[in-house]
Amino acid sequence: IMKKIGIWIDKEKAHVVSLENNKEHLITLQSEIENFRPVGGSGSKGSKNRWGPQDVVQDSKFLEREKHQLKSFFKKIAKTISDADEIAIFGPSDTNLKLKQELTLHYKQIANKIKAVKKADSMTNNQVKALIRDFYKN
Repeated sequence: IMKKIGIWIDKEKAHVVSLENNKEHLITLQSEIENFRPVGGSGSKGSKNRWGPQDVVQDSKFLEREKHQLKSFFKKIAKTISDADEIAIFGPSDTNLKLKQELTLHYKQIANKIKAVKKADSMTNNQVKALIRDFYKN
């Protein structure tokens, strides 16, 4: 029996839909990526040194942390989809491409099963299911 998996992903979450035996199953994985950007220094609007050097430091720390959080998010997804026969990845921004890249680098067996990486805007769970169902019908 083929297990076909579709993923709709953005930075905040991934909807993983698996189709097997004409049954579909949706689970949502949260990324735990902080989506606030640190405002510099003291963070108060009136602060004189708002554009001071500490902004740069905080920002690179923030990006580093985001990179690690993305990595562990992708690892969670990889575990979830490791038994798939076919995989399609959808998403609005470049997170879908980053996921493919991560799988290609670190999860070769999974990456080999990727059939498509496509752009898809935000949608409801039911729209995600329909999108993935339709993708595999064709």
